[in-house]
Amino acid sequence: MSTLTLDKVHSSLDFQIKHMMVSKAKGEFKDFDVDFKGDLNNLSEASVTVTIPVTSINTGNEDRDNHLRSGDFFEAEKYPNMVFESKSIKKKSDDEFEVTGDFTVKGVTNEETFTVEYNGTAKSPLDNSMVAGFDVSGTINREAYGMTYNAALETGGVLLGKDVKFQGEFEFVVSE
Repeated sequence: MSTLTLDKVHSSLDFQIKHMMVSKAKGEFKDFDVDFKGDLNNLSEASVTVTIPVTSINTGNEDRDNHLRSGDFFEAEKYPNMVFESKSIKKKSDDEFEVTGDFTVKGVTNEETFTVEYNGTAKSPLDNSMVAGFDVSGTINREAYGMTYNAALETGGVLLGKDVKFQGEFEFVVSE
């Protein structure tokens, strides 16, 4: 059994969504926690829970961030966290896995699958600790979670796409 402690300084969780049909709006969640239970040598038997406080959303625009926290999107006061709880981890290759689980946003739970790349372990030259790295990617349909806010464009199409793409890079300190 491995104990993994998330190193938030060396981790990130980003997202992007189609904007005005021609570009992408990007942002990040400044705060998140990943609880890993299992053995790095047998990841298919591990479990993971990811908790993301939605108030930590940051797109570089305070007005937009406040709108995203409102009832049009996350309704942060009523639903402060997004939570992903794994149900299965399937090995696709030596270092690639599909993690399927329940993703809860705004009180709505749907099954989602994310691709995880295990980057292995390394010994830190700073303190001799062992670290492990993972890259995570996936896409969800925001409308499936009740986030249907949008606006029609004069030129056709809509302001915001349905799909939200996530990209996470996570580093953990490993102890046995």
